[in-house]
Amino acid sequence: MATFTKYVAKPFLNFTSTTKICPLLPQFPSNYLPISSKSKQNFPNSETKRHITVAKATVAPGVKKANSEERVKKVHTSEEFDEALRAAKNRLVVVEYAASHSINSSKIYPFMVDLSRNCSDVDFLLVMGDESEETRQLCAREKIEKVPHFSFYKSMEKIHEEEGIGPDQLVGDVLYYGDSHSAVVQLHNREDVEKLIGEHKVDGKLIVLDVGLKHCGPCVKVYPTVIKLSRSMEDTVVFARMNGDENESCMQFLRDMDVVEVPTFLFIRDGKISGRYVGSGKGELIGEILRYQGVRVTY
Repeated sequence: MATFTKYVAKPFLNFTSTTKICPLLPQFPSNYLPISSKSKQNFPNSETKRHITVAKATVAPGVKKANSEERVKKVHTSEEFDEALRAAKNRLVVVEYAASHSINSSKIYPFMVDLSRNCSDVDFLLVMGDESEETRQLCAREKIEKVPHFSFYKSMEKIHEEEGIGPDQLVGDVLYYGDSHSAVVQLHNREDVEKLIGEHKVDGKLIVLDVGLKHCGPCVKVYPTVIKLSRSMEDTVVFARMNGDENESCMQFLRDMDVVEVPTFLFIRDGKISGRYVGSGKGELIGEILRYQGVRVTY
């Protein structure tokens, strides 16, 4: 779990025990990206390199074969890169920095291709760092030293980055930073919370409020489960999310709710907070939701 005791001085209320979370380990180690301006003699041209990368990657079991018409856009210059970020406006942009010599870049690329098929409201870019002097300069500008490296942008601002991650974490990051269409209600201030609570005082639905921070690994890890539950339990449970570090109003709400560790899930019914779960355990979260719905759960 992530702790932000420097923001909150109040003691934690003893609703449920805290779950310890091990740090996420990358499934693929990173490779250093050569920054030298001298191109290697055995580099094929840029288009050939892309096909080689995809061909190597498609040997992984369960990965669909990529074709030349994917939604992943390859950029060759800093100007193309900046224009792609401008054109995306407020949409999430996921950038993979790769290299033709990197086996790990080849392994992760098809998973980004699959995500591009399923996430139509997210833009995906590929930068081959060893393609040319211009792409090397772009990587140097963005301080990319190892590949595969993923950066996430919104409104031309870098909001998150990861190095050497595997498919599950990539999917989790895209869902966490790009979610704009699931059944999870996105809350941006205290007024949003109060409005949501007011809307469900009458119908008696349980509200599960997922409180996290923008760069919290365990928050990202559990979020795909939150999305799945929001769809399977939509008749009886309302799921919502707030990032405490989005603005001062959110941070003050966390202080008022005595939240000192994230992710914290607040359970709200009939306008009152009836309990909470702290941690990213999927089974434990589901068990707590069922318990607050009145379902007897034994461990």
